[in-house]
Amino acid sequence: MELFDNKVIVITGGTGSLGKVLTRRLLQKELGSPKKIIIFSRDEAKQHAMRVEYQHKQNVTDEVIYDNFARLIEFRIGDIRDYHSVCSALRGADIVINAAALKQVPSCEYFPYEAVQTNVLGPENIIRAIGENSLKVETVVGVSTDKACKPVNAMGISKAMQERILIAANVMLPKTRFICVRYGNVLASRGSVIPLFHEQLKHGGPITITTKEMTRFLLPLESAVDTIFAVLQGAKPGEIFIPKIPAARIGDLAKVLIGDRTIAINYTGIRPGEKVHEILISEEEAWRAYDRGDYYAIKPMLPELFEAEMGQQALSKEYSSGDFLMSLEETESLLRKHHLILGQNNQEEGELLR
Repeated sequence: MELFDNKVIVITGGTGSLGKVLTRRLLQKELGSPKKIIIFSRDEAKQHAMRVEYQHKQNVTDEVIYDNFARLIEFRIGDIRDYHSVCSALRGADIVINAAALKQVPSCEYFPYEAVQTNVLGPENIIRAIGENSLKVETVVGVSTDKACKPVNAMGISKAMQERILIAANVMLPKTRFICVRYGNVLASRGSVIPLFHEQLKHGGPITITTKEMTRFLLPLESAVDTIFAVLQGAKPGEIFIPKIPAARIGDLAKVLIGDRTIAINYTGIRPGEKVHEILISEEEAWRAYDRGDYYAIKPMLPELFEAEMGQQALSKEYSSGDFLMSLEETESLLRKHHLILGQNNQEEGELLR
């Protein structure tokens, strides 16, 4: 029996960039055939757009995917902040993937309690719903961020609290496995730097960069979903999975995207709460982080959950984007591979600017 066979899967924030790719991968049944996929979000317009997109697939590209969509998908309007909405969405669920988040660093810095309500009280509502209603949820996956590691901003602090809340839930609700994934910039996800650069290029520039020294890990959306599948398949309660991914200078990203255009680059200074380098595993976490092939697994610090990896050496240093930089040529190759350079062909350019 495969991982998702006959499972009811709830994706909170399922109409976001990650949720949409995750949904498509589940509909392709690469790890089994789900019983139902529940898309839980508060944005009815995005839910409608997702329906229309799959109706288009029926007519143009992939009838099998659309047939799976029509049979398996259930849309639910609701907010992760609302306990009663969460209780309703989780009833009958086997797997919950919490992709709902406030993730814009400046927005969270100006409105920190809004970040708390979504990123902290949201996962707490999931835990409460399972515990107070005796729901038979097998696994909850929390989607976290590099900014939760050594947090210096409200967004990162709220995501670090999500990790701690979910990890501790393993002690309170041992029949459910609570695990996390943590990764950096997802390539071309809504609100990330590449769509911003595309929009600036579309209008003739300038490209705005905060500082020349800034570096970022670059993770394709498909790899983000791979990480969720990997943690579901291989994580023990309380573990956080970190993908091994390349990093680049933001300045190099800009140069590749500009190409031979005459576009200026303006340096604007670091924004509130912004880091120069991303760190996915801190020095303090390294002693309980272990190599799992394409991923690192951070063990929980709670003694009830911690188990040392026998015969394996823990990491000896932090995992930072400043230490694993691609060259300009490698950065260009990565962006071309994922069709993220405007002008590769007209169809791609239209998709990127949509």
